[in-house]
Amino acid sequence: MPVAPVTYGASERPPRGSYEEARDDYTCDQHWERYTPLEHATYARLLARQIKQAPGQACDEFIASVDKLGPSDRIPRFDAISTALRQATGWEIVAVPGLIPEHAFFSLLAERRFPVTTWLRLPEEFDYIVEPDVFHDLYGHVPLLFDPVFADYMQAFGRGGLKAHGLQALEYLARLYWYTVEFGLVSTPHGLRVYGAGVLSSVGEIQYALTSPKPQRLAFDPKRVLLTPYKIDHYQSSYFVVDSFDQLFAATAPDFAPLYAELNGQAPLPNDAMLGGERSYPPNISNPKA
Repeated sequence: MPVAPVTYGASERPPRGSYEEARDDYTCDQHWERYTPLEHATYARLLARQIKQAPGQACDEFIASVDKLGPSDRIPRFDAISTALRQATGWEIVAVPGLIPEHAFFSLLAERRFPVTTWLRLPEEFDYIVEPDVFHDLYGHVPLLFDPVFADYMQAFGRGGLKAHGLQALEYLARLYWYTVEFGLVSTPHGLRVYGAGVLSSVGEIQYALTSPKPQRLAFDPKRVLLTPYKIDHYQSSYFVVDSFDQLFAATAPDFAPLYAELNGQAPLPNDAMLGGERSYPPNISNPKA
């Protein structure tokens, strides 16, 4: 989940985007004309690599909409995608220079405006970056905003985030975002599929999440998710599986304030814990590419 921009020392890499050009709500202009031929080529390579992994591994809702990002040989124009999104679900994407404060992030989601980072990773960072870039945000997140149910979930998450901000419960919402929007799995008649952007945009985790015997794949339960810390530096020990986006929306639509009060003071669970009676899912036996 986006956080406030950090201050870098003289020997460290500065933030990629220009926060000086951002508006009060942290949005800015995309400045598509500033992208270089190398950046367009890098984006095209990233897209081609990840699209090859989607069949049989990404959820159907993602596959149905990924081509709506526009031309595959260049970084898309945000305004063109927004035109299509408004017609489909009433959403739009807005440019931001990089990571933004939580309150600004939640406010944008509550207004059905999804923030997309403007900068792209360098070629030497092709396989891994420490912050979301324009490829992660566009490829990983935007296609599912064309799905009406998931689009409503994201807006509800934004509204819930604004409330959690006032209740000092942001750590819980960060876990919910991580295990759904970034690393969520969905059960289908054909096996598990990925809908989380962090997995969809990863070179290796999409297969690990679906087929490796190492991680746990647990049935989604809001209380369980809110108590489970996550890992940011390597693959997850646990993933949470929903049966559908309808289930995800219904499970997270209620007011979480009583749940926050119930969980207050409870120690977090180890992220590889297995509780008695929990439903788990076996890994996919195979991942057909068609």
